[in-house]
Amino acid sequence: MNRVESRAETSNLFQKLSFIWNFLIPLSIGALFFTSLFILAIMRKENISASWILVLALSSYYIGYRYYSRFIAGKVFGLDDNAKTPAHIFNNGYDFVPTNKFVLFGHHFAAISGAGPLVGPVLAAQMGYLPATLWIVFGVILAGAVQDMVILIISERKNARSLGEIISDELGKFGGIIGLIGIYSILIILIAVLSLVVVKALFESPWGAFTLLMTIPIAMIMGTWMWKIKPGSVIGPSVFGFVALLASLIAGRFVALHPELSRIFSFSETHIALGIIIYGALASILPIWLLLAPRDYLSTFLKVGTVFILAVGIFIALPDIKMPAITQFINGNGPVWKGDLFPFLFITIACGAISGFHSLVSSGTTPKLLDKEPDARFVGYGGMLTESFVAIMALIAAVTMEPGIYFAINSPPSEIGKDIAQAVEKINSWGFHITKEEIEGLATAIEEKTILSRTGGAPSLAIGMALIFSKTFGEHLIAFFYHFIILFEALFILTTIDAGTRIGRYIFQDIAGKVIKPLGNYNSYLSSFVATIITVFLWGYFLYAGVVDPYGGIKTFWPIFGIANQLLASMALITATTYLVNNGKTKYAFITAIPMAFVVTNTIYGALQKIFSSNPQIGFISHARKMKEFLSSGTVPENIPSPEILKKVIFSDYLNVFVLSIYITVVFIIFALAVRKWFNAIYKT
Repeated sequence: MNRVESRAETSNLFQKLSFIWNFLIPLSIGALFFTSLFILAIMRKENISASWILVLALSSYYIGYRYYSRFIAGKVFGLDDNAKTPAHIFNNGYDFVPTNKFVLFGHHFAAISGAGPLVGPVLAAQMGYLPATLWIVFGVILAGAVQDMVILIISERKNARSLGEIISDELGKFGGIIGLIGIYSILIILIAVLSLVVVKALFESPWGAFTLLMTIPIAMIMGTWMWKIKPGSVIGPSVFGFVALLASLIAGRFVALHPELSRIFSFSETHIALGIIIYGALASILPIWLLLAPRDYLSTFLKVGTVFILAVGIFIALPDIKMPAITQFINGNGPVWKGDLFPFLFITIACGAISGFHSLVSSGTTPKLLDKEPDARFVGYGGMLTESFVAIMALIAAVTMEPGIYFAINSPPSEIGKDIAQAVEKINSWGFHITKEEIEGLATAIEEKTILSRTGGAPSLAIGMALIFSKTFGEHLIAFFYHFIILFEALFILTTIDAGTRIGRYIFQDIAGKVIKPLGNYNSYLSSFVATIITVFLWGYFLYAGVVDPYGGIKTFWPIFGIANQLLASMALITATTYLVNNGKTKYAFITAIPMAFVVTNTIYGALQKIFSSNPQIGFISHARKMKEFLSSGTVPENIPSPEILKKVIFSDYLNVFVLSIYITVVFIIFALAVRKWFNAIYKT
């Protein structure tokens, strides 16, 4: 064969590969997307395999990442591989450190993926599998991943400035100041709430406590290896971290089964809270390459690995969807949580589709680590797609268990009664068959005293995942998988707390620097220390108070957690839209303006309902009035132990009204300033 023939064959091969990549693969995936959508949304027949939800999600992620994110990266922003990022411009080995895109992906994914993608879809399942599936899939492609990627690019191009500082640049100093204060206060609430979830998950859990403690030295060894011993090395530290993490998981199980060791590593809620507070401070103060970034990267192995194995298990076991496409609770009267599909389903799911907290990470730690500008697409858009995939797995875990079991686990005693007989009678009256033997049998199988009214979403997720894993790997392992998933949830959420604390430190420095300039210096260890201590003290106080007082501390603000998070998303999308308009990209502003219109409308409407709804199970004011009636009559509700506690509940209702009203006002002001900017930019006045 001569050279001409060889070149012709090579050219022919490339043409065939190009045809497959550019035509056959997209066509096949597009066909899978529409087929799965038709089966799930139109046919809705009985015995639909949960694998169709997985197929819909994966095919939509492919389409979104390959086409929409490329459009945003190329057409809208023109990401340049040769542009110097803040990580290189301000490289100080402390906050600004150029980081391999895979390691940065691990950090970013771990930082953004808290309780939301695990718990939100599980709770949303009470309305049926279809509403949650559609919002997770289409919400992430058009809203969540867009927000994360766009805010990351904007922050990177503004020298890694925080969201509050970006608001100041785009909307003026007044908007920036109220934005910074609003963002900082919401962040304190978010960190404290997530910390409380970890405390509950690790309470008297020696397996979880031991494994979590071991991730700290493992991560520090990885960080030292990647940045100091052999800079740029990724494969070696990754292999070490993966093996060491697996060893810690195995050793943790041994610790849990050992009488003496299990006693040593069984911590009270107070001790766990104090430990989380100390860890958050260290993660914020120490150089980012030493603990925070490598630990997030390490935890991603467990997070993605577990979810990937679950996906494989779904394709092997092919479990059927047991929950109806739409249940009777679509009207907002469900036992798990109260509220209509619009707006509360879109607030409940949160991180699975879009989350305001992500915008803080995309304008916090991540832009300070971005090595190359085009990496923003992989890290920002790709990271959010991965979190959405986690949400899909959580939803599948919820909808593949028997609906009767689902409602037995997630419904509070006020809805189904305090004993099994009452629960069975009530759940059967809703049309979901369940027996006393099924409830007791499952509790025995997972080695728990009861599964009744284990509310909050986390126990339900663990049971649902354990059921799928046990069908794949053996039903005798169901208890092992259940307790492993409880550990998995704690590890999953903790990475949000450490990143959130460091981001809180940045935001505090932005605020304090406007009054005392040296405090705004990121390069100053003293200002970083002061900002960390104040930030940790604030969320640590709410956490500790919530641990020692069942009706105080962060538990006071628990009901506004979801809305506060989505109000952050509203501010981020308003700001991103303003940036595009101000920079002559009005024709592309739709990429953020469309999701902005929906998120702002939905969240503000939800916030107003939480304040003014006449339903005491939704509205704070009506609930406070109902509690006052009890107080006046000299009685207390069944779930409140004393008049003193009842007074606390009433105070909490009015405090939530006050705080929520402030947040709504902040968003309205920022939106009004943005509209003025849009008008001036478009009409050149």
